[in-house]
Amino acid sequence: MALLERVGTLLRANLNDLIDKAEDPEKMIKQVILDMQNQLLQVKTAVAIAIAEQHALEKSQKDNADKHAEWTRKAELSVAKGKDDLARAALERAVSCQRMMESFEHQVADQKAQVENLKTILRKLEQKLAETQARAQLLVSQHRRSRALSRASDAERAMRDSSHGNEFQRLTNKVNRAEAFGEAKAEMLADNVEEQLTALDRSDRVELLLAEIKAKRNSQ
Repeated sequence: MALLERVGTLLRANLNDLIDKAEDPEKMIKQVILDMQNQLLQVKTAVAIAIAEQHALEKSQKDNADKHAEWTRKAELSVAKGKDDLARAALERAVSCQRMMESFEHQVADQKAQVENLKTILRKLEQKLAETQARAQLLVSQHRRSRALSRASDAERAMRDSSHGNEFQRLTNKVNRAEAFGEAKAEMLADNVEEQLTALDRSDRVELLLAEIKAKRNSQ
């Protein structure tokens, strides 16, 4: 039965495997749920038809049982009236009804088994659909979070590898070099001033010593 094969495929399907293989997991989840809902409707229809056929077979079985009882009663009545030929004809009809009744009994048993099988499949499909619907939102949210994290990582990687990052590093190096050059100039200027002051101090001492020598000579 093609319907039962399709339902069996859905029941065996692993939602996580389907999502892993899908290019668009959210679309895949919606499609799986839609397929389950469609199959569920078809199985419900099949169950209803099977139950209706079971009732029809049971009615035919009962009708033949009633006919069997009626022809048996007529055969007994014919025997009571001494009409054996009529009794034989009635018994032939009763035997025919008995055979039909037994045939319908087997058909009713087979139909009941089919109805129970379809009901079992229906319950499993309803349970699978309920579980899938309950997990669907969680899986969709998980997929969206994963996709957002992936995009953020890609953006961060792109920013790190972009020319903007290289340009910023180049400007940073340029500023650092300018700062170092300025500090060097300041240090050189400070050293020059210090040297000038030292030289001036040395010149003053020399003049002072020279004046002292001249003063000594003049006093002699």
